[in-house]
Amino acid sequence: MKELISLFLTFARIGAFTFGGGYAMLPMLQREVVQSRKWATEDEVLDYFAIGQCTPGVIFVNTATFIGYKRKGIPGAIFATAGGVFPSLCIIMVIAAVLTNFADLPVVQNAFGGIRVVVGVLIINAVSGMWKKSVVDKLGIVLAIISFVVATFVDISPVWLVLVGAVIGIVVKSFQAKEKGGAK
Repeated sequence: MKELISLFLTFARIGAFTFGGGYAMLPMLQREVVQSRKWATEDEVLDYFAIGQCTPGVIFVNTATFIGYKRKGIPGAIFATAGGVFPSLCIIMVIAAVLTNFADLPVVQNAFGGIRVVVGVLIINAVSGMWKKSVVDKLGIVLAIISFVVATFVDISPVWLVLVGAVIGIVVKSFQAKEKGGAK
């Protein structure tokens, strides 16, 4: 039970103190889950993020669910997910109750303008970190460029990009492994 409470509190803290969605949460998530608690490796967290991106729901919540499940099975998944969702639920209920009365005030509109800029920077920071850890060879560079171009200019679900990337990775890496095995 102690680890279940720890899962809830850890993901509640991450959810309460990071803004900007899943990618903006990546640095804190990695610090807490990988470095401090050692519940997962950096590669596992990146894999969870990749899977979380192409499954229904919020990336952070999906990632919390994966990590909770890895630690304590279904109860761990439930506690980690509940922890991740709890702060947002409370904050959104307060904002919804208050915002309708104050949304038109210039100070509120200016605050949101500033928040959007900072969140954009947090997302760029998270993407930069993922780029450094994920794009490690020529295949990664080519896949990244093609994926960016397709995602930017073609109306296609990200799920298809992830699936095509997975298939290409399997095919190319399998071919490379056979070449190395056959060259000996």
